[in-house]
Amino acid sequence: MKEIVINPMTRLEGHGKITIFLNDEGDVDEAYFQVPELRGFEKFCEGRRAEDLPIITTRICGVCPVAHHMAGAKALDAAFNVEPPEPAKKLRELMYCGYYLYDHTLHFYYLGGPDFVVGPDAPPEKRNVLGVIEKAGLEIGKEVIKHRAYGQKITEIIGGKATHPVSACIPGGIARPISEEERREIERMVRSFVEFAKFSLKLFDDIVLKNTDYVNLIKSEPYTLKTYYMGTVDKNNKVNFYDGNVRVVDPEGKEFVKFSPKDYLDVIEEHVEPWTYVKLPYLKKVGWKGLVDGPESGLYRVGPLGRLNAAEGMATPLAQEEYARMYATLGGKPVHSTLAYHWARLIELLYAAERALELVTDPEIISKNVRNKPGKPGEGVGIVEAARGTLIHHYQLDENALAKKVNLIVATVNNAPSICLSIKNAAKGLIKKGNVTDGILNMVEMAFRAYDPCFACATHFAVGQMPLEVEIYDSQKRLVQTLKR
Repeated sequence: MKEIVINPMTRLEGHGKITIFLNDEGDVDEAYFQVPELRGFEKFCEGRRAEDLPIITTRICGVCPVAHHMAGAKALDAAFNVEPPEPAKKLRELMYCGYYLYDHTLHFYYLGGPDFVVGPDAPPEKRNVLGVIEKAGLEIGKEVIKHRAYGQKITEIIGGKATHPVSACIPGGIARPISEEERREIERMVRSFVEFAKFSLKLFDDIVLKNTDYVNLIKSEPYTLKTYYMGTVDKNNKVNFYDGNVRVVDPEGKEFVKFSPKDYLDVIEEHVEPWTYVKLPYLKKVGWKGLVDGPESGLYRVGPLGRLNAAEGMATPLAQEEYARMYATLGGKPVHSTLAYHWARLIELLYAAERALELVTDPEIISKNVRNKPGKPGEGVGIVEAARGTLIHHYQLDENALAKKVNLIVATVNNAPSICLSIKNAAKGLIKKGNVTDGILNMVEMAFRAYDPCFACATHFAVGQMPLEVEIYDSQKRLVQTLKR
C-alpha cells in the first residue's frame, strides 16, 4: 500500500491535508481529507454579553468576518424579538454586498482562477496571482487590486472596520447611518465594480469556456457529484445573500424543503468522524449514508453553485442573463459539475455589484431611522449566505443577556462531506497505475479548491509561507520520495 500525503493543501483559507492510499496496482484505494485544527468558538462564547457575540465571532475568520458579523446580528434580532427598520436592513445588505465583492474577487484571481488562467499543469510557482497577472497583463492586476480594495472600503464605511466590522452588534439595527458624501463614494465604487464583474465574466469566457479541454474537464466524471443543494432565496425563489428562507432542492432540481432560520434543526443533522475535527452535516429526513452521493444520501452542497441550483434565478438583470447562459451551456439544471462553482461565483460577483447599485441609489439608504428598540433576551437563529455557503448562528441567552449556549454551522462545514467525496472521486479518476505527478496532485486539489473552503482560518505559521511537503511510500510503507517547497 502506497501512501501519498498532500500537506498542506494549497490556496485555501486555513489549513488541511489530503492522504491518498494506492493499492498494489497503483490505483487509488482510498482518499481522506482532514482538518487538523480545533476551533473552540462555540464554547468560549458562553457567558459573554450578547452584544459581544457578533464581534467575537468575526475572529473565526479574517476572510469572511462580515458574514459572521451579520449572522450574529440577525441572531440577536431574533433573540431580542426585534425587527430592524428598512433603512437599517438596506445598510446591512449594502455592507454585505461589499464583502461579496472583495471575497469573490479574491477567490477567482488569487486562489481558484490560477488553475485555469495559467493552467493546472503549470509550474507551482506560476499557479498564483502573480502568474495570473503575468498571463493576463499588469493593468488587469492593478484593476483586481483596486476593486478588492473597493469592496473592503464599502465594508469599512458602513461597518466601522474593513476586516472585523462592529456596526451591527446592536440588536434591532445598525450603529449609525451613512452621509450623502459616503453614499456618493460607495456609488462610485459600485458602478466601477459592475464593469469589473462584467470584465471578469468575459475573461472566464475567453480563457475557460472557449477552451474545449477546460469545458470537458468541468463536465468530466471525476469532478461530478450528484447531491442535494441548499441556498437562501427571496419570496420569488431568487438568490438572496442577506435575508429570506432557506431552500433545498434534490439532485433532480425539485424542491425538497424550504424552511425559516428558526427551523434549521428540523432539517440539518451533524455527523462526526474520528479522523477530523470538522463536523459532517446532512439532511435529517434523508439520513447519513456515508460519503456517497445520489438521492438516497443526505449530502447537500452550499455556496455559489449550491445557491444557483437551489434558486429559480437571479434578482438582477445582468446576473440573470449569465445564470441562464451557464445552465444552457452545461446542460440544464441542476449542474452537478464541481468546477462550475467558479462560473457561479462570477455570476454572483455581478449580482452583488448590481444589487449594491440598487441599494446605494435607494433614497432610503441615508435615512437616520436605523434602529428599533429591542425586547427581552431569549433565543434566536440568524442565517445569511456567506461567500462559501449557508451560515447559521444560534444563540440562547439568559435573563441577563449572557450567552448560555452557542451553536454555529459554518458555511464550509456544510460542504465538508461533499469536499471529502470530491477529493476521493478526483483522486480515483486521475491517478492510475501509480502515475503521480505534481500536475495530477494539483488537479486533485482543484476538487476542493472550487468550494473556496475556509478551515481553521486563524492558523498561522512562524515562517513566511506555509510549508508544503508531499511524502510517497511504497507498498511496504517505506518512504521512497519526499517533495518539499
